[in-house]
Amino acid sequence: MKNLSKWIYLIGIASTFSCSQPDPIVGTSEITKWPEDKKGAISVTYDDGIINQFTIAKPIMDSLNLPATFYIITGKVPGSGKGKFIGRDPQEIIAETREFKTDSSNFFERASLIAFTGTTEAEDYHARVGSMFESGRVEEAYELLDEGYEKLRNGKMVNTGEVIFHNNEEDTTTWEQYKSYAAQGHEIASHTVTHPRLAVLDEVNMLYELEQSKADLQKFIGEESIFSAEGPYGTENERVMEYAYEIYPALRNRMPESWLEEINRGSDVVPGESQKEYVQWQRGILTRHSFEDMKSWIDTTLNHDNIWLVLVIHGVENLGWEPKTKEQLEEYFSFMKSKENELWIETFRDVTKYIRARKNTEVESSMEKDQINIVLNSTLDPEIYSVPLTIKTYIPNEWNQAFANGQESLPIQEDSKGKYVLSHISLGESSAIITH
Repeated sequence: MKNLSKWIYLIGIASTFSCSQPDPIVGTSEITKWPEDKKGAISVTYDDGIINQFTIAKPIMDSLNLPATFYIITGKVPGSGKGKFIGRDPQEIIAETREFKTDSSNFFERASLIAFTGTTEAEDYHARVGSMFESGRVEEAYELLDEGYEKLRNGKMVNTGEVIFHNNEEDTTTWEQYKSYAAQGHEIASHTVTHPRLAVLDEVNMLYELEQSKADLQKFIGEESIFSAEGPYGTENERVMEYAYEIYPALRNRMPESWLEEINRGSDVVPGESQKEYVQWQRGILTRHSFEDMKSWIDTTLNHDNIWLVLVIHGVENLGWEPKTKEQLEEYFSFMKSKENELWIETFRDVTKYIRARKNTEVESSMEKDQINIVLNSTLDPEIYSVPLTIKTYIPNEWNQAFANGQESLPIQEDSKGKYVLSHISLGESSAIITH
């Protein structure tokens, strides 16, 4: 009987000890992959600053409260720095083309000048030369440039009227309008001054295209418009990227992060096969793409937890390259809006800021008495990386309510690990207290 009493006593002690041990998950925190712990992200981006993007596409997105990124050609906007050739006397360069063929010693200077010799055909030569050069057909690029300069010397260049997104007379958007669009939550960002083939510009002309565009955006709109940029034609040229990343923190062309897989517009790589933490999956919306094609991109994003779908649009209605109609955009954006509870739809700038901040920030969390203390430690500038991070914090099972900093009521949720709440902390704030 004494032995039985002893065993009951020991079991009671063990039970009491076991019940008193805190759950190790309680009080821990993590930064969610996407805000509000959503499944993925979408950024809708437009290139070239075509007026129909603002008079037709933007109102559709505004009606659905969807933000967009507009990469504009700043030289088209009244009051901006205009396109120009910087360098030696053009007539001297043109005269030299009669005596010396194009080679590596003079290629960049000549390719920079030809677009500014006065005709749309000359501008087209610049674009085609750039395309050849970037595809590795360097000798053909030299020959095509010589052909163009021969036409120039002989007075055979003509205005073809075919380059509609560089010099479209209907593109009358002002800086005042662009500033108001930015105030509405859209991103207005750089697509250079004149939309050149940056890869074939010499240093001084490339820097002008990148820096003057940035200067005008900063002057007329502000700091939020100089975070991201897009080099024309989706260039991924290494030399261009090196210069551009000295000027802009982020480029849609390329984001050289070890934790991010980039699948650009021309690639057929399947995003779901990537093992990286993030996948930036760019898709160009073209005339041949049906609603089902475009819908499938969103479905794919929903079926994984690491995809950032970046959509690229040029023409709208009857203006621009590969235009989509108003009805097609209305249908697609409405479908996108219906998935907003599961997908984060935000500008290219703000998605970049969130994922880069998450990857460069550590969260410390501890349970003390009746509160959970959260502290963020980051290597990034909080003035630039200002998008709040979503913090997932596990709370005691007995809590039936929770508050952030004693004010904001936080909905209590539950997963396989236990009860948790989602709070939002910016790098500038750096800390929060969860209580009940």
